[in-house]
Amino acid sequence: MEHKRRAIRVGNEILKEINQLLCDGVKDPRVQGVTLTGIDLSNDLRDARIFFSVLPGYDYERAGQGLERATGFIRREIGARMKLKYVPAISFRHDSTLEKAAQMEKIFEKIHYSES
Repeated sequence: MEHKRRAIRVGNEILKEINQLLCDGVKDPRVQGVTLTGIDLSNDLRDARIFFSVLPGYDYERAGQGLERATGFIRREIGARMKLKYVPAISFRHDSTLEKAAQMEKIFEKIHYSES
């Protein structure tokens, strides 16, 4: 149980650092419009899956390519900023939840206007 709590705590810190790096450090224009939505960090802290979404009008595939390209830089910066025994291997996964919510909102608006 303690390992899981530590993974959650460290994962949240890693997510904050990556958010900061995306704002200030990563210059790749493909990562503009990216929002990090979560992290799944293994209990041994060696593997991290970072979930991301994109703002409307941005291409999630291009964003994913930009994130993958920046992975080495991000890992080096995490290693320099955080006191971890191991810097986790990082992979990025698209989280389509926000896009699906926007689609549902449009459907609800259409239903609402058709009923009026």
